[in-house]
Amino acid sequence: MALLLPSQSDVDDFLEKMPAKPRRTWRAKFGDAFRGLKLGIRGHSSFFVHFFFAALVLAAGIVLRLGAMEWCLLLGCIGMVLTAELFNSAIETLFRGLDDATKTKTHTCLDIAAGAVLMASIVAAVIGTIIFISRLMALLNG
Repeated sequence: MALLLPSQSDVDDFLEKMPAKPRRTWRAKFGDAFRGLKLGIRGHSSFFVHFFFAALVLAAGIVLRLGAMEWCLLLGCIGMVLTAELFNSAIETLFRGLDDATKTKTHTCLDIAAGAVLMASIVAAVIGTIIFISRLMALLNG
């Protein structure tokens, strides 16, 4: 069975007939991004768990007087986990809008997204453990 692809002239004709969208301003783009961030944080209880542990990590970092490289690693890990959680929330939101027949076919997407959050959290915990144990050992050894 041959695959039929449209010719370049067909594609050009199609694109010419499409109405031009007005360019969005940077302010509008950032407004949408901040609204998405707010929706992602407010709509999902797991964010509060991540924020709680992030606050503990930040407090421990202040108490232990971490260096610049350690701060960069910890903030990168916190950002990685929160970003993974935002992607997971976006996928969950899309999933809720599907009909039942489509949900049964695509349910594994939710598991994969949750697995990504778990993986990011485990990596962050390992990196944090290494940083804090080495810092505590240095303080205890004088």
